[in-house]
Amino acid sequence: MTELVRTAKELREAAPGARRAVVMTMGALHEGHAALVRAARKRVGPDGAVIVTVFVNPLQFGPGEDLDRYPRTLDADLEIAAEAGASVVFAPPVEEVYPGGAPQLRLAAGPMGEGFEGASRPGHFDGMLTVVAKMLHLTAPDTAFFGEKDGQQLALVLRMVKDLNFPVEIVGVPTVREPDGLALSSRNRFLSAEDRVQALALSQILFAGHAARKQGPAAVRAAAQGVLAQYPALSADYLALIDPSDFTEVDREDFRGETLLAVAAKVGTTRLIDNVRIFFQ
Repeated sequence: MTELVRTAKELREAAPGARRAVVMTMGALHEGHAALVRAARKRVGPDGAVIVTVFVNPLQFGPGEDLDRYPRTLDADLEIAAEAGASVVFAPPVEEVYPGGAPQLRLAAGPMGEGFEGASRPGHFDGMLTVVAKMLHLTAPDTAFFGEKDGQQLALVLRMVKDLNFPVEIVGVPTVREPDGLALSSRNRFLSAEDRVQALALSQILFAGHAARKQGPAAVRAAAQGVLAQYPALSADYLALIDPSDFTEVDREDFRGETLLAVAAKVGTTRLIDNVRIFFQ
């Protein structure tokens, strides 16, 4: 059975001594989160512990963002986590994570966090890294699983763990999509029927770029931009081919290795992000 715990003390007493994996979420779980939990369960085996954190982190939300309307669906989250193989769901109140109020000391994302999502959402990644570091300390996992859809987040967590010598392995799990290509997101529930049709442009843009990969980076960008141009009503923040090692744009046609073709856009009143991984040989 999946155990619900609310405090750090209860968490320390849950599944002692077991090989541990953690999946960090802000709740409103869907099949994408379930895929992370299943991957974690597969890694630790039947005798290991899979901890799912459910915490809407206020540090990640800037002025005018959707902290208050972010969905809180703990009962449904517990069912999804349990079915996917979670041992423990850690759903602390804000005062348990930040007992002295908003922390005076926070991690800084640095140059990797300044562009793209960081430019659109100043301070977001500082808040994200701060809570991820706290959750890694609280859950003490051997392995932590993150979705590849949040590409810049994954890149920054990998860099934080490397630079600060966290004793944990970070594993990225491929994006889960609807049959029509739309990447699963907790924010999809805010899309109207018309908005959802428009939202399909994001994956179409990325798939077009991916299909042109054998012709090189310039062809990838051109193919993606060509599809974006067909959606003049789409309010795009960025469309870029990115080196995930430092999250800078790929500017060489002879680039070899892994890249991310990433897009962010507002569809109606809902901001969505997506990416695909493209490897140049």
